Formats: sequence, structure tokens, C-alpha cells
Amino acid sequence: MTFIKTTEQDSKYNHLEKMSVKELLTNINNEDKTVPFAVEESLPQIESLTENIVEKLKNGGRLFYIGAGTSGRLGVLDASECPPTFGVPHELVVGLIAGGDIAIRKAVENAEDSKTQGWLDLQEHSISEKDVVIGIAASGTTPYVIAALEECNKNNIITGCITCNKNSPLTNVSKFPVEVIVGSEFVTGSSRMKAGTAQKLVLNMISTATMVQLGKIKGNKMIDMQLSNKKLVERGQIMLAKELNIDQDEAAIFLEKFGNVRNAILNYK
Repeated sequence: MTFIKTTEQDSKYNHLEKMSVKELLTNINNEDKTVPFAVEESLPQIESLTENIVEKLKNGGRLFYIGAGTSGRLGVLDASECPPTFGVPHELVVGLIAGGDIAIRKAVENAEDSKTQGWLDLQEHSISEKDVVIGIAASGTTPYVIAALEECNKNNIITGCITCNKNSPLTNVSKFPVEVIVGSEFVTGSSRMKAGTAQKLVLNMISTATMVQLGKIKGNKMIDMQLSNKKLVERGQIMLAKELNIDQDEAAIFLEKFGNVRNAILNYK
């Protein structure tokens, strides 16, 4: 089967430089509106991958995201938000990007072309068959990601992917692929746009659903969140006051004493 990169196909818009600001913004917005519907088409794939992640994490495993460029940055972003949001250890969800941490801010030449570094980066975290690795690549052709997943498969590690092209090489090496077909970009080939938005939506879904399944949410509240600033402390007080039917001043005392919302609820007498 011939592999066609829809993310690289010519944009249906032309002469962008002749458009007004209003026309540019309207057309970008019109394209962005299509992304959630593309994600919806992939819900069965997202469900299968997430169910396997939940099972592994419930049994002591970890979740790894690995990518390059925009895709890698999105994985790092989602991983970095899990500890403050859900109160989990930094080691539970790990984001790896080709070129290392410096590549989060600055592009590292040729980093994504390495066929060995991805697996080496995973090995630094003592990756094992208890874990799950998700390769993220809009094109589905990034050697750094594909080769890493191939090694994971050889070592009985569950693999998934998030890509925006159908039947890509990355899809073919993933046990649980997620393909979100967003089509051509407003700016031809600029996958930081619709493809990046799609990947972010899927990552939000995977990590949030997983954490809910792991018991990190009560009702719809983040009872394990880290109280790392004034806004979050106040949110925790309000959450606790409502849950225990006490006033906010009393909630503040208990929250300070027990450190987070969950502990305060469990120890309230």
C-alpha cells in the first residue's frame, strides 16, 4: 500500500500574503474547527490504547511519550503537567524529545534522524515490559521514534502512537496506533497547526482518563493536586469546604495541617 502524507499535501488556501488579518484568522479558525471531529473518528483507537495504559500503571508501570520537534514538545508538556495536576511522581509519566531538553526551546539539527538515540534515551530510564511507550509524530516517519518503538516491541514493551497520517511507518510498528487524519495544513506542511492541536487533544484525553481511572479525581475535583501557589491553595480550600460542608477558614486550617485535599478529607473528624 502506498503511503501518502496528507499532512504534507498542498494547502487549499493560496496567496496567504494577500489576505487581511481578519481573513487569515477566519480561515485558520475554520480549519481548526475540523480537528475535534477528526479526533472523534479515532476514539476507538484512543480507548484501546488508554485501557492498556491504565492496566500497566495499575501494576506499577510507567507511561513514556517519545517524539521530536512539535510532537516531542507536546509529549513533554503533557508529562510535566501530570505531577502538579494529579499529585503523581515525576517518574510516572515521562516525556522524551529528540535532542534532549535543549530541544524543547531550540531545534537540534538532525536529532530526529537518529535510529539509535531514541532507544538509548528510554534505556536511561530503565524501561521494561511493565511500561508503555507512545511514539508521537505527525508525519509518522520520524526515525528517532520509529526505531525506539521497534526496540520496545523486541523487548515486549507495549507501544502506541499518535500520528496524523494513515498507514504510516509509525502506525505499522505500534501495537496500539492512534491515527487522527486532519488533512492538509493552512500553511502547507506546518504540522504545528492542526496536527499539533490534534495531538494535544489526544494527549489530554489519554492522561486525564488514565488518572481518573487511577483514582486521582474525586467527583470532578483534583484532590491530589500540588498546592504550589496561592491560586491553587485557595482552590483547595474551596474544594475542601464544599466536600466537608465547612467554612473556608476551617478548611484552610485543615488543608495546611494535612498538606493536600485528599489527606484533609481522609483525616477530617
